[in-house]
Amino acid sequence: MSELLLDLQKVSRFYKTVIGVGDIDLQLEPGAYGLIGPNGAGKTTLLNLITGMLAPSIGTVRVLGADPQRERAILREIGLCPATDILFPNVNAIQWVQYQTALHGFPTSTAHSMAIKALEIVGMSQEMHRPIGSYSLGMRQRVKVAQAIAHDPHLLILDEPFNGLDPIGRYELSEFLREWIATGHSLVLASHILHEVEEITTAFLLIHGGRILATGDASEVNSMLSGFPAEIEVAGRGLDTLVRNMLQQPWLTGIQFSANRDCAKIRVADNQEFYTALRDAANHPEVNLQSVRSSDGSLQSAFDRLLTVHRGETRTQL
Repeated sequence: MSELLLDLQKVSRFYKTVIGVGDIDLQLEPGAYGLIGPNGAGKTTLLNLITGMLAPSIGTVRVLGADPQRERAILREIGLCPATDILFPNVNAIQWVQYQTALHGFPTSTAHSMAIKALEIVGMSQEMHRPIGSYSLGMRQRVKVAQAIAHDPHLLILDEPFNGLDPIGRYELSEFLREWIATGHSLVLASHILHEVEEITTAFLLIHGGRILATGDASEVNSMLSGFPAEIEVAGRGLDTLVRNMLQQPWLTGIQFSANRDCAKIRVADNQEFYTALRDAANHPEVNLQSVRSSDGSLQSAFDRLLTVHRGETRTQL
């Protein structure tokens, strides 16, 4: 096998007049990566190219040195948990995972044992004999992860895997993925929410408009995403005092308080400037912050700005 996990050379995929992904050059060593981008950015198209479900219109795709379109044996080294809900309602989880595992060439008895083990890993051992149609969204998501890991692939690809999971499920999946990486497996985790991926890996690929805009670790990504418009929700005591010193700042574009003024949504044109001011204002004795969070986890505005820079356009004043 090649030492490269992924090697994409000048890859584009067109859907008639629409560009799914365009002119992607990407070489990744084995390891764990977060593929970050807003909905419609091209994440799923890129994953479909990597798994051989789509052929590139232009360029070449290699996974562990093999072309997934032509050398189908490499698919045994890939596990895919897609974003789409593809489960069959009238079969149970053990039947479905066993069938998917057997497709990789394992004998029925071996596939059965592997399916049971995978379902136990994702916390479905007590429910694996129930029809899938009776499962909640979170349970179906667990079963999709089980079929992706049952054959112990080298590369695990997860497309929005946290969708539908409750907090316990999110924690358990995060713990499993960290263990997966620690045992030497590789991972590509696609999401539109940065903090979900940041809990798993610190290596990121930023995609928007079908193009890879940037790669880097967590600190580099956060630096690139600073200086963009945002809406931040703060909660606690003394919020009037908190915002008083911000009122004359040119980057402040709006404030909306709750009825009892213990919560405020603050709209800013530059999130980096806001967080610097927040750090200073929070030291006031009348201020006691309980939480600070961005109400928009989609990163849409940040990626729009990154795309503008990527195209070589002049960055407009906000």
